[in-house]
Amino acid sequence: MIRYLISLFVMLPFLGIGQIYKLEPLNQMGNASFRGMSIVSDQVAWVSGSNGTIGRTVDGGKTWQRIQPKGYEKLDFRDIEAFDKDRAVTVNAGSPAYVLVTSDGGATWKEVYKNVDSAIFLDGMDFWDDKNGIIFGDPINNKMQLLKTRDGGLNWQDVSGNLKSDLSMGEAGFAASGTTIRTAGKGRVWIATGGSVSNIYYSDNYGYSWKVFKCPIWQGENSTGPFSIDFYNPKTGVAVGGNYLKDKENPNNILLTMDGGKTWQKPQRPVEGFRSGVLYVNKKTLLATGTSGTDVSNDGGKNWHKISDLSFNVIQKAKKGNLILIAGNKGQIYQLKISDDK
Repeated sequence: MIRYLISLFVMLPFLGIGQIYKLEPLNQMGNASFRGMSIVSDQVAWVSGSNGTIGRTVDGGKTWQRIQPKGYEKLDFRDIEAFDKDRAVTVNAGSPAYVLVTSDGGATWKEVYKNVDSAIFLDGMDFWDDKNGIIFGDPINNKMQLLKTRDGGLNWQDVSGNLKSDLSMGEAGFAASGTTIRTAGKGRVWIATGGSVSNIYYSDNYGYSWKVFKCPIWQGENSTGPFSIDFYNPKTGVAVGGNYLKDKENPNNILLTMDGGKTWQKPQRPVEGFRSGVLYVNKKTLLATGTSGTDVSNDGGKNWHKISDLSFNVIQKAKKGNLILIAGNKGQIYQLKISDDK
């Protein structure tokens, strides 16, 4: 583990409010590309990525433990969900597809799901609570793959048949940051797809039935579409993405919804390029990141301002707390700190 001592400072005063955004390098773990992240609290966080690499901190990111589940060192763990410092669930991209769980802080892992279908490709996972969770994957025979658990990830049931709508030819998900799927209270879940067409799949009953909404973001090619979504409440949400092969271009990379994903509108000032991670810090403050930089909005997503040119894949905030972490390629993990300019 390598500890970096440099920091990057950016100050952007606008809308009469000055804020300082500080990106502080925390750690570098090998050459892994991190895309999965789960922040439990201001102290406990987990990340997952390529080369079978999983990272875990219990001191707010000051030190990190590098973990490689034995026998799975070649997998690309695109998403991870953690419940505390000991319990976590991780899923890989590609075939065969695996779901692994740990209950001892990553010391040992149990394989709880395996699919050897050559077409299987799991994209993301989210949980409503520490028992109920859902995974989605690219379509097989035009059917989105859906898995559900009711026991914290120990057992998974194939519920793909619950989604009656077929996906279009060339429509699929993106396993870019584990955030093209988002759950919320009362059984709500949103899933974003891209490629040839972009859609939002929505359920308000834990995935037993679904509705489909059009998402008019950049689409039409297998490298285009929404790569991350987030919802502040059941109505207010955001989608970011674009074309990862043209990460500095932005003809239509970000959209906002005020009706739960049924309709979408462009912001007044968009992000400056392709973005694969987005989150609500609070109702007014949003952050978005990608391989061509990171942006912030302080007015609910209407106007965005770039605060860094550094390349990242994923950004998350603590479920209980204020810790914000951002991670990308070459095993890099940063903390993003926001403070008022006084």
